Amino acid sequence: MNGSGTVKAIHLARESAAETEAVDTVEAVAGSGLRGDRHFDPDSSGDDITFIEAEAVDAVEQESGISLEPGAHRRNVTTRDAALNHLVGKRFRVGGAVCEGVELCEPCSHLEALTEKGTLSALVHRGGLRAVVVETGEIAVGDSVESL
Repeated sequence: MNGSGTVKAIHLARESAAETEAVDTVEAVAGSGLRGDRHFDPDSSGDDITFIEAEAVDAVEQESGISLEPGAHRRNVTTRDAALNHLVGKRFRVGGAVCEGVELCEPCSHLEALTEKGTLSALVHRGGLRAVVVETGEIAVGDSVESL
């Protein structure tokens, strides 16, 4: 990632398939995820936090006409100017937390069931990044996203 990106939005869902809720700040807990999110788990197995590029959401709308409302993509953190695909296997700082990219977060049929037909194929290879939190810290809208 050249330079740094920015956190544009943060979304949490308290339960699986529940509506996402926009928040201004969240505590990212090492090895557990985002406090208050459905995936928060002290025994996490790599699904601590998910990211998506705002540019990918914009491209989906331009190319396929699918307009994903904020948070409808089911990812926790929406970024701008952060090349997320390049962060697999790398550590990066987002706000006060340090994360490590685990794998690309490809879209699934559950996402398409919650949105509209075509969402899955529109987001292939640009569905975001799954990461683990390696250092606890607060993440807020407006924070920077920087490679370490």
